[in-house]
Amino acid sequence: MVDIVDGLIHAFWLVVTLDADLVEISLRSLQVTLTALVISSAIAMPLAAFLAVRRFRFRRFVIAVLNALMGLPPVVVGLIVYVVLSRSGPLGVLGLLFTPTAMVIAQTIIIIPLIASVAHQSLRDLWQEYHDLLISMNVSQTQKIKTLIWDARRALLTAALAGFGRGIGEVGAILIVGGNIDHATRVLTTAIALETGKGEFALALALGFVLIGLSIGVNLLIHSLSRTEREGRW
Repeated sequence: MVDIVDGLIHAFWLVVTLDADLVEISLRSLQVTLTALVISSAIAMPLAAFLAVRRFRFRRFVIAVLNALMGLPPVVVGLIVYVVLSRSGPLGVLGLLFTPTAMVIAQTIIIIPLIASVAHQSLRDLWQEYHDLLISMNVSQTQKIKTLIWDARRALLTAALAGFGRGIGEVGAILIVGGNIDHATRVLTTAIALETGKGEFALALALGFVLIGLSIGVNLLIHSLSRTEREGRW
């Protein structure tokens, strides 16, 4: 209980004084996760819409694989990305290992199945309502996908927020491909792991509370910008 109280006090002090290291780590956490989220959403949402609209032989298999990949162990993703980006790997010449770019790649791979699976559930239900109308209008597959994505944008926001929540709290893959290098690849989750290993529980808890506050703040900001409550739809 004492450690929790100390952590709260420490977190409050770090935020109030705008600790330079905390600000740097927090901004890097947001940069990596939001970049991965944008890339993942750009891939996963059209894929989810395509799977809702298009019927093909292995469609059910693809959906099952996406659902299964939601539980993909992050450390395995980190290991695979590490091998690919290492000097002996196929993309080692790019020199991306132990950089924020490598962290974005790992997070993107982790987030895509989650966003695609959650988005597909919403888009599939919406497609049942729009099916006859869009078929009668004889629109193209691309137009069907665009229509579904636009009309389901609030449901897709939930899918994106789920992806953000998983990305911002990721530590295993990030630690492997980023290396937790100070002033280079250290983010809030890896900093928490480091301080916990050092026995600095108060500081680790402080960073944890900052991470929770950051996650809640971003979620509230996105909801505010989307005006979901003003229009009476959540």
